[in-house]
Amino acid sequence: MVTFQGDQPTVTVEASGLLAGAPHGQHFHIGAQGVCPPASADENGDGIISTVEGQPFYGSIGTSLTTTGDTGADSALAVERFPTAEGGSFAYERTFTVDPSVVDAFEAGTAVLVVHGIDPGNSGAYDGEAMSDLDPELRLEATAPAACGTFTASQMGQMPAGGAETGAGGTAGIEQEAAIGVGAAALAGAAAAGAVAYRRRQAIDQA
Repeated sequence: MVTFQGDQPTVTVEASGLLAGAPHGQHFHIGAQGVCPPASADENGDGIISTVEGQPFYGSIGTSLTTTGDTGADSALAVERFPTAEGGSFAYERTFTVDPSVVDAFEAGTAVLVVHGIDPGNSGAYDGEAMSDLDPELRLEATAPAACGTFTASQMGQMPAGGAETGAGGTAGIEQEAAIGVGAAALAGAAAAGAVAYRRRQAIDQA
């Protein structure tokens, strides 16, 4: 869930079904259709929708959801500052300032959350032979999307409770479930401050 006050969102992500003990990049993607890619986005037929293959649908990186430090697009591959999925899951919460283009994307309904890092061979590591189309020094598995979710906006009248409904979709080559969970992390007094909360609307899972 994302709750804005001006250009400062409070972001809460709960993710599970991920590669245990590994870092998982996560970003707000902006500037495209504002949707998650269909199975047909796998243009090279390798069974994995890479980040680049998904970009015509969810766009480029607007915000890097790091645990510390910079949150801009320049931190897109700051592996050491992304959450590590201990036991295959992680919970993330942070408040920071975003670029106006990110605020505009949320207002336009075209912001998309993508969590990266898959283990299609169930080897327990990012150790596939293919290299990332984002950085030739990283494995494709480390940067490929594991889960994708779009958002819907609602004026906050009270603190939300529970999680949003989990959407579903299929892609070729799925071998392990990876899902985004949405927790309740709106700012207290959000309605009085005129804040807008965005809940994840749907997700496609890929591993």
